[in-house]
Amino acid sequence: MGDAIIVIGGGGHAKVVVSTVAELGIEVRGIYDDDPVKQGALVGSARVIGTVSRIDGSAGERAIIAIGDNRTRAEKAGTLTGCQWVTAIHPRAYVHPSVSVGEGTVIFAGAVIQPGTVIGRHCIVNTNAAIDHDCVIGDYSHIGPGVCLAGNVTVGEGTFLGVGAVAVMGAAIGAWSIIGAGAAVIRNIPGNATAVGVPARILEKP
Repeated sequence: MGDAIIVIGGGGHAKVVVSTVAELGIEVRGIYDDDPVKQGALVGSARVIGTVSRIDGSAGERAIIAIGDNRTRAEKAGTLTGCQWVTAIHPRAYVHPSVSVGEGTVIFAGAVIQPGTVIGRHCIVNTNAAIDHDCVIGDYSHIGPGVCLAGNVTVGEGTFLGVGAVAVMGAAIGAWSIIGAGAAVIRNIPGNATAVGVPARILEKP
């Protein structure tokens, strides 16, 4: 994939992003994070070299946002509009050639994505996640480790599916929802909801 990149965010998620791009033969020139404690620290094989405000948004930096929180990732993408967003797919993931993957999205080791699926911008498809045929994954979504989506599942923008969550064929999950770890989505979930359990049930707001 060529030239060196910068990584935005220096937490645990960034370690996996750095290791993924290393597998692709891409150098990370540096990491930017606003936490003063992290300045100068190594994150995997790369070092934090400054705060996000130091990024020249007009310089066309090749970059990946390595921030697990969906809303924060969306905010950074909306602010740093001059960056060239890099898509990173681990060489030990399987992504069918017909799959569409948006800019800035990262797909980690062991993930399987089947024909006809569309994945939006700045998404995370985490370790060993399985996304079957003809799914639609909205921008800024996070498909957690070990998640399993049957065919024709729709995941709305900014939605988070926790470790080991599953969704049956044809289920639709609304934008900016949270599906708890191990939950089983067997019917549609509206937007801005939090659902947990087997079968997944929506938690009442206080």
